[in-house]
Amino acid sequence: MRVEISVAALLSLVAFLSPAHAEEPLKAGFIYVGPRADAGWTARHDEARRCLEAAGIKTTFVESVPEGPDAARIEQDLLGQGYKAIFATAFGYQPFTQKVAKQNPDAHFFGIAPTIAPAANIQNVYGKLWDGRYLNGIVAGRMTKTNKIGFVAAQPIPPVVAGINAFTLGVHSVNPKATVSVVWTLSWFDPPAEKQAAVALVEAGNDVIAQHQDTASALQGAIEKGAFAIGSESDMSGIGGDKVLTGTVWNWCELDKRLIKSVQDKTFKAGDYYGGLNDGVVGLAKISPMVPADVAKLVEEKRAAIAAGTFDYWKGPLKDNKGNVVVPDGKTLDLSDIQKMRWLSEGVSGAVPQK
Repeated sequence: MRVEISVAALLSLVAFLSPAHAEEPLKAGFIYVGPRADAGWTARHDEARRCLEAAGIKTTFVESVPEGPDAARIEQDLLGQGYKAIFATAFGYQPFTQKVAKQNPDAHFFGIAPTIAPAANIQNVYGKLWDGRYLNGIVAGRMTKTNKIGFVAAQPIPPVVAGINAFTLGVHSVNPKATVSVVWTLSWFDPPAEKQAAVALVEAGNDVIAQHQDTASALQGAIEKGAFAIGSESDMSGIGGDKVLTGTVWNWCELDKRLIKSVQDKTFKAGDYYGGLNDGVVGLAKISPMVPADVAKLVEEKRAAIAAGTFDYWKGPLKDNKGNVVVPDGKTLDLSDIQKMRWLSEGVSGAVPQK
């Protein structure tokens, strides 16, 4: 029996069996909780996406996706388009990403730590942003004239709470008389609420306003009312000028490239990864020329010590704002403690909302 095959069919078979067909180039899809133009959290993730593009990785994105079931639908849609590395860049996506990940074991997912919804093909990442907040607190503590400092906070999750506490410890390291008043917006992206919170804090006598929000709206409200501001997520000095004393900055580019490479070379590891000042995932915005040179020098000394692991501001004794000893003398906090943090430090005026 003789079987005849056309040249075209033979070429198609060869193409199908070729390595290029067997393993398509990896493509990455990004899901954002806010718009790319937020000048903060999402803008920094989109910068990292463009960094991947520059490195030869095809990417796409969907912006302004709420932390809810719609995230799963969008992830499935991206997978259907061939995007097998999904960056789900909001903490609240985790339960929905987990379901999609378990249904698609051949894909890889990168979310925001700490992990609450694990799966074998999910790695959640974050950074020790609280280290940067401590350094910001040093600046705020030295620059306040009223000894009243405000903080506009987003969602009451442990990384935000830890940032408030670290900031306050930084304030108290140079100015034990100062207090930190917290206002919660209960949203990552709500520019009017963020700005209104900052304005209210200034009107209450707070002359330095810090924030953990995805946009620069709190910062803008503070400066418009005559206060100093401290940014978050990105260098916001281009928005507020010299009245922006400093801030924390996310640098996702190199980390995202490493995550993609881990999929390509099959070294991917599920679980949590926390970057920090030591590997550059967390950085500081430039320090305003309005900040005295000796303060800037102190910040750099403490930054270097934290990065090197020779300075630990979580070392006890530490009290919460109700007077309870939460870290005894001779003890300190590790990452697992910070991941569960629900108390506010001595010197903070406010409470952690119960959600």
